[in-house]
Amino acid sequence: MTNSPSAPPFGRTLCAMVTPFTATGALDLDGARRLAARLVADGCDGLVVNGTTGESPTTTDTEKAQLITAVRESVGERVPVVAGVGTADTRHTVELALAAEKAGADGVLVVSPYYSRPPQDALEAHFLDVADASGLPVMLYDIPGRTGTRIEPETMVRLAAHPRIVAVKDCSYDFLGTQKVLARTGPAGTEPAGTGLAYYAGCDEHILALYAVGAAGCVSTVANVVPGRVAAILDAFDAGDTAGAARLQLRATPLIEAMTAAGLPGTVTAKALLTALGLPAGPVRAPLRPAGREAADGLRAVYEEFTAA
Repeated sequence: MTNSPSAPPFGRTLCAMVTPFTATGALDLDGARRLAARLVADGCDGLVVNGTTGESPTTTDTEKAQLITAVRESVGERVPVVAGVGTADTRHTVELALAAEKAGADGVLVVSPYYSRPPQDALEAHFLDVADASGLPVMLYDIPGRTGTRIEPETMVRLAAHPRIVAVKDCSYDFLGTQKVLARTGPAGTEPAGTGLAYYAGCDEHILALYAVGAAGCVSTVANVVPGRVAAILDAFDAGDTAGAARLQLRATPLIEAMTAAGLPGTVTAKALLTALGLPAGPVRAPLRPAGREAADGLRAVYEEFTAA
């Protein structure tokens, strides 16, 4: 039984999966297959590929399609595979959504167009165009700190009326705004009439807080290295052990901070730890740079202390 009022559309514990590369920087499809299988075996019931944690700004359209196919081959139909398709260009985003559908994705993650900062009516039209283009369900990605544009709560509610816009990855850092939407997205027939929009915490420090007020789950960067520990937070809450869930969330704080809030992008920190653990990762692509020795050693120390507890 999950906390969500209806079955989460893409699973509950999703990993924002890194994209493994070879030592020379080429796409490592065998590594992607192995990493995806490991994530599912260790607790993830959904995967997000080609997101920003997956370095989508630096992978080609062909590589994106190849990655979706490889991950689908690895996990089969056991878990949903959601493909990031968001760009700053509506036409290109539509093309990527169609390609993701062809490659075997179960849904698409669509970020707000970045840099151009479209007004809300243009933002709404962008998402509707993408949702109309393919038969795949859509997860909106609200991360104004990166895009420069917030998907305002009223815009979110209007978008939820589209039959294929079913979920949100929430990195808004606007908990009140998020709750305003969640308050209107309960099961159909409730007061006020619900839209069924499923929220996923996109910031690891908010996993339990958002889940406790009705989210469907999380899309986690930290799950790249500790998928079972992330899933355990939600498991404890679902079992009615709210105090235990809180302890697990708080215990993860040092690792969450080290991986996502200590100055390096989550892609860099996740790949540094995966490499240290002998798991598929490889280098990052420019303009990102790998973690230095001091940072990598610090990450490993935090990880070992956390996993030893």
